[in-house]
Amino acid sequence: MKLKLIQQGAEAKILFDSSKNLIIKDRISKSYRHPILDAQIRKRRTKSETKLLTKASKIINCPTPTHKANIYQIPMPFIKGKKLSENLNKFSLEKQKEICREIGSSIAKLHKENIIHGDLTTSNMILVKDKIYFIDFGLGFISRKIEDKAVDLHLLKHALEAKHFQNYEILTKETLNQYKNILGEKESEKIFERIKSVEKRRRYRH
Repeated sequence: MKLKLIQQGAEAKILFDSSKNLIIKDRISKSYRHPILDAQIRKRRTKSETKLLTKASKIINCPTPTHKANIYQIPMPFIKGKKLSENLNKFSLEKQKEICREIGSSIAKLHKENIIHGDLTTSNMILVKDKIYFIDFGLGFISRKIEDKAVDLHLLKHALEAKHFQNYEILTKETLNQYKNILGEKESEKIFERIKSVEKRRRYRH
């Protein structure tokens, strides 16, 4: 098995196994942590992300973990497509709006099941033909809290403003409108109200 390093992050290495067309997320050891504690943290986070991905893959488009290679690795199918962060701006406005409606729909479906992605940016979305695949649930968790769902959406709004500022307001509106259509007006309005307070707190910190 020949593995190719395709990405190196603070928490994990992303490896590509061309023989099986698999991506392997390999959580790396931290030298500043005690070895026993380090092993426990890596094992716990790998197990948690595997469970979250397995649950999410039954709801939206995202890679489904395959067999376990070891306690620190998550093998999953390679999603061949375009990273949305690098391609969204290249499409017509109508196509961008269509994509954002699908994003809003997918997030609402996750939130209905109390799945918080934790790092909602267009860098963690892959466009495959007309489908959006969500990747990297490393910061994800389960929560019923309005606050956690609001922070999830706030992160996406911030990402759209930073990377896709040309049509930021239009794309945000399309995303949130579709989110509300799927989640329901009563629940979504509570979350939208909380986003306002989240954004105020963030501004005051800077």
